[in-house]
Amino acid sequence: MNFVSKAAATVAVGLWGTLAQAADDVTLQLKWVTQAQFAGYYVALDKGFYEEEGLDVTIKPGGPDIAPTQVLAGGGADVTVEWMPAALSAREKGLNMVNIAQPFKSSGMMLTCRKDAGIASTDDFKGKTLGVWFFGNEFPFLSWMSQLGIPTTGGADGVEVLKQGFNVDPLLQQQAACVSTMTYNEYWQVIDAGLSPDDLQVFKYEDQGVATLEDGLYVLEENLADPAFEDRMVRFVRASMKGWKYAEENPDEAADIVLENDASGAQTEKHQRRMMGEVAKLTAGSNGALDVADYERTVASLLAGGSDPVISKAPEGAWTHQITDKALN
Repeated sequence: MNFVSKAAATVAVGLWGTLAQAADDVTLQLKWVTQAQFAGYYVALDKGFYEEEGLDVTIKPGGPDIAPTQVLAGGGADVTVEWMPAALSAREKGLNMVNIAQPFKSSGMMLTCRKDAGIASTDDFKGKTLGVWFFGNEFPFLSWMSQLGIPTTGGADGVEVLKQGFNVDPLLQQQAACVSTMTYNEYWQVIDAGLSPDDLQVFKYEDQGVATLEDGLYVLEENLADPAFEDRMVRFVRASMKGWKYAEENPDEAADIVLENDASGAQTEKHQRRMMGEVAKLTAGSNGALDVADYERTVASLLAGGSDPVISKAPEGAWTHQITDKALN
C-alpha cells in the first residue's frame, strides 16, 4: 500500500469512527416487562433498523412499579409505549402527552369467565364478582357496564368489582366469575393452568364496541417543537414500524429475539411464540399512523365511563400525524 492509499484509508477509518459516534440517542420506555407485546422494537434493534437510521436506541422494560407516564414526565425516556386511556387521563391532568404513532390497530383486551360460574352472556354478570385491572385500564370496563346499565357498586342487580392484580388467580381460585385478560397473555395463563376453552366464556372488548386503543407511542408535546427531536422521532418510528412488519412476517424469529433480550429469564419459548402470533393479529392493518376514527371511538368510550369517566371532555392536541407523515411517506 502506497502512502496516498494509506492516508486515504486512515481518513476513511476516521470518518467511520466519527459517524459511528454520531448516532443519536433515543430511550424508549415500555409499558410492561420484556415480552412479545413489544417485539417490533426488539426486532428493530436486533436487525439493525435503528442503526440504519443513525439511532442508538435504549429499550427500558416496564413492570408493576413503573408508570410510563411518570417516566416520560421525569425525563427518563424520550418516548413511551402506553395505552390511550392512561395517556389521555395524564394529558387532562396536565402532562401533555401526544400520540405520534399507533402500531396496534386492534385491542387485545377481554373479560374471561368461567361457565361453571353461570356466565353465558352479559345478562349473567349481575350479582357476580368481576376482576378488573385498574391504573387507567378499568375505564373501558366501566364504560361497558354503563352501556349495559349494570351498576358497579355490587348488589343483586350490579357487579362487585375486584381490583385484579397481574395474574389470573381470582378466576382459578373461583374468587371471581370473570377476570381481565389479554388475547396474547393472561388468557393463555388460564389455559395453561388447566381450564379448557370449553370451560370458558370470553367477551372481547372489540366485539362489545368499547375497545380503546392500546400500545401507542407517546412523547411530550413541548419536545415536538424541537426540529432535532422531531427528526429523531421520524427515524425512530420508521425503523420501529419496519421492525413490527418484520415481526408479523417472521413471528417465531421475533419471539426468539425477544427471549434473547429478556434479562429476567422468566419467559418461555412456548409462551412467547404463542404471544407473538396473537400480537401480530393486533398490529396487522396498521402502518403506524393513527386512524382518527379509532381515536374518536376511544374518546367516546372513555367519556361514557359511568359517573367518574377517565376524561371529562374531548381532548385537544392529543395526537399528531406530524411524525408518521414524514416517517412513512
